[in-house]
This record gives sequence, structure tokens and C-alpha cells, in this order.
Amino acid sequence: MTPHISRKRSTLVIATAVAAGALLTAGLTTGASAQPDVSATKADAPAASPMQLSASVRTGLIKDAETKTAATAEKIGLGAKEKLVVRDVVKDRDGTTHTRYERTYDGLPVLGGDLVVHTAKSGAVKGVSKATKAAVKVRSTSAKLAPKAVAKAAESTAAKTGETKKADANAPRKVVWAAEGKPTLAFETVVTGTQKDGTPSELHVITDAATGKKLFQYQAVENGKGHSQYSGDVEVGSTKAASGFELTDGGRGGHKTLDLNHGSSGGKLYTDADDTWGTGKPADTQTAAVDAAYGAGLTWDYYKDVHGRSGIKGDGKGATSRVHYGNNYVNAFWQDSCFCMTYGDGEGNAKPLTSIDVAAHEMTHGVTSATGNMEYSGESGGLNEATSDIFAAAVEFKADNAQDKGDYLVGEKIDINGDGTPLRYMDKPSKDGNSLDYWDTNAGNVDVHYSSGIANHFFYLLSEGSGAKEINGVKYDSPTKDGSKVEGIGREKAEKIWFKALTAYFTTTTDYAQARKDTVKAAGDLYGAGSAEVKAVEAAWTGVNVK
Repeated sequence: MTPHISRKRSTLVIATAVAAGALLTAGLTTGASAQPDVSATKADAPAASPMQLSASVRTGLIKDAETKTAATAEKIGLGAKEKLVVRDVVKDRDGTTHTRYERTYDGLPVLGGDLVVHTAKSGAVKGVSKATKAAVKVRSTSAKLAPKAVAKAAESTAAKTGETKKADANAPRKVVWAAEGKPTLAFETVVTGTQKDGTPSELHVITDAATGKKLFQYQAVENGKGHSQYSGDVEVGSTKAASGFELTDGGRGGHKTLDLNHGSSGGKLYTDADDTWGTGKPADTQTAAVDAAYGAGLTWDYYKDVHGRSGIKGDGKGATSRVHYGNNYVNAFWQDSCFCMTYGDGEGNAKPLTSIDVAAHEMTHGVTSATGNMEYSGESGGLNEATSDIFAAAVEFKADNAQDKGDYLVGEKIDINGDGTPLRYMDKPSKDGNSLDYWDTNAGNVDVHYSSGIANHFFYLLSEGSGAKEINGVKYDSPTKDGSKVEGIGREKAEKIWFKALTAYFTTTTDYAQARKDTVKAAGDLYGAGSAEVKAVEAAWTGVNVK
């Protein structure tokens, strides 16, 4: 997420990309091997619910799909120069598989060419969700511009827009740009450096290979026993080492927690002599590590127990958490390049951005990257950010931590604003002064942390309904654009619908209008066409002016 967390331009805090732990009164136990293999696909779960796949089964499904890419491409009507590359597979209880592919054209990556093929148990194709409806083809794959000139122009673009300091362009790669309009031969250049607030920058600049015109750009770095600062005494996964213990969670894919010691790269794995971590005070460097590890564990458990997903990529492999990034850095972020969540310590290095919802927000950026992968720009970027906020709330509610109860507030513990108010509100997003309550034609032109308000508001309405109410001691009063009354279906069903849409239907180019169609489809899959849940999804979208 990068939650958009600062007072200037929040990135996070919950923006970019992060179990159920028991409270203990004494020392922290190793806990690495105590994770039950609970399946999300219980007997009473809808037939369209995703199955919990072991790493070996998932690998087998992917390999099987890889042997059939040519046949699948022909079956769905792709051209002779187009090939499919398998990226992910989700299988439902009823045997339906949703195989996510990237696409190439004459050997070149097609950006915006991703698609999901939905196949019945019988092997028949039920449908295809495509990021672009245009036929993918270009007149020639020979570029008129030299890569060096493209790289120099990309560096200039990054500097002029203020997106990147100390811009350094990597070698451009030739691609077919298909995310908008007619497919075009282009170059993709990644410009590295730092953003204004100190966050690492990986700015992707897409340039027309014939004219040099910038076609698109997006930022790939998405902003954001132990004694924790925010959650009390908690259990985190650690591993016995040759001497003492290390903060490696063997029960959750080997997730590691590293100390950056106010640097910006590398990091040292946390170790401890007696397996009791932190003091609950920010002055102890282990305290932030406890919160980060705890949040990552909760998020891992949430996705596994509720949605049957083992790890961010569904492959059973843990990510890495890095704490104490920079000095007075008021943000957190996810990076695919290091498969890691990174947390600053906040102003005065006293409020690390490591609360449960921030950790879940960041880790979810990784889940989104591995599934729907909505472009981090425009309306798709708002949906990307909202997905992290939605599942951050879900993780917080499931954690049921007495000192950080579940709510529909984002970043309420880390005090980014300095006055005790949260970073974002899901019941009425505009209460933060910037976020959108409802969709309008300008939604794709505002910061993704503000356009995310539309989907956050939808999720709240779908879960709890409109009007005034109090949940876990927090008062809410959610309006609708047209004044209509929306009845909620409960958070648990709303979570499953959003996850189904994310993993089976969303693509890189999904906008709000498509998100409505996809979530209606997901609700129909899970609860039946014409069901009360489908009608509730439609009503909640209408309530935020997405029709």
C-alpha cells in the first residue's frame, strides 16, 4: 500500500504492501511449529470457494497449465504470434480452475495483456477475463528509437515530475503496450532512486518506440514471546539457532524480520538469547520487530484460514519484514523486488508504522501483485490501495486483539496526523479531508490513496450497511450518494466476495465499473445468481455511485 500515510501525501501507511496469535503474560514461545493446517474450504463453504492448495498441488497445477499453453491460446482465439505464460492458478471446491496468464507477442511482453481463463472440472472453458479487449498486434516489432535515448528521456521524466530523486534508468526493454487503446510497440524503462519522502523509487515509464511519447508511468513501490508497542504481549514465530533464537517463523514459510538500523538496504536478522523479544517501548529496537512479525503472522493466518491461500503467492513461502528504515521516516511500503515489507519509525523515531493493520495492508500489496495486479495508477490504483485497506480491516477483526480491536479505520494506532486521528475512514472516507466517498469522472485523476475511498466505502456498506451504528466501541455513520438505505451482509461474506473477484476476475486494467461487474459475478459464483448477496453488492456499489 503504501498506505498513504504521511501528512503530506501519505503513502502508506498502508499503502504498499504484510495467525491468530495468543496473548501471553510471560515469555515468548518459539511457536514456529504450532500452526494448524486449517482449511478455508469447510464442508459448508460455497462450492465456488477457493480450495486450500498445498505447495506441491499448486506447483502441479501450474506445470499442467504450462504444458497446455499453446492449446489454451488456440482455444481462446489468440493470434499465431501470441503466447501465454502461466502466472497463478486458483482452484475452487467444485473443480473450476482460474488460471492467470501473462501474454507475449512475437516474443515481447504484452503489458496490459494479462488474462484469466476459467475452466470447468470437465476441461471446458467457461470464460475469459481480459485486461484488454483489443486484438493484440502491432505493425512491426522494430523500434525507431535507440534504447539509450529512451533511458535518458525516462530519467528526465522522473526528474521533471518530481517522482524520483537521483534518478538512474535501467536498460529499457521492448514491449507491446496494450493497457490503453490500440496496442503499441513501446519501451518500458525502470527508473530507480528515492521518492520525496525517502521511500525507494521504482518508476516504470512506458514510451512509444516510434515517437518517444510517454504513454504511461506508474510507481512500483507501493506505500504501505514478544512485548509489542501496539498489541500487548503476543506470540511470534521464532526458531532455535545454534546459539539462542532468531526471528524466523518456520510455521509461516520462513518469514524473517530484519533490522535495518536506520539504513535503507540490507538488514540483519534479529536474534535473541532467551526468546523473549522487546519491551513494548520504541527505545528497544526489538519492539518494532515484534509488532512487524506479529502482524505478518496474523496476515499469513488470515489468508490461510479464511481463503485457503498459503503465503502471499500461494506457494507456502514467507516474505521478509524490515524495520527501522531511515530516520524519522513516516511511512511503510511493499516491494516485489525484495519480496518484503519495510517500516519506518515515524516522527522522532517514536511511532514505528508496524501496527496490525499497517502490516496487513503492506502484505496484501504482495497478494494483489500475485493475483489481480491492478496497475498502481488511476482507478485501478485506487482499487489496489483499497484492497490493502479492506484486508487490513479483515485481519484486524480476525486477530481479535484486546489492545487493537477490529475497526473500519486505517492506521488509528500509529498517529500519523499527530492528533490521534486515523489515516483513513472506511464508513465515510472524506472525513480524512481528501478521500472520495463516491465515484465521479475525476476518480482516475486523484492520488490512489484518495480514490481508494470509493471501494473502501463500498466494502463498509456491503459489510455493515448504511446509517449510524457502533462496532467495538467505534461509532460509524455511513451515507450513500442517492440517500438509499443499504443493508449489510456481514463482513465475512463481503471479504470472500472481494477475494474471489481479486483472484479470479480482476486484471491489471480493472476500473470501478469493471470491479462492480466482477464482484457481482463473484457473489453469484459464491451465493447464487439473483441471491440476496448479489443484490447487496449491487446496492452497495450504487450507494457509492458506481452503476
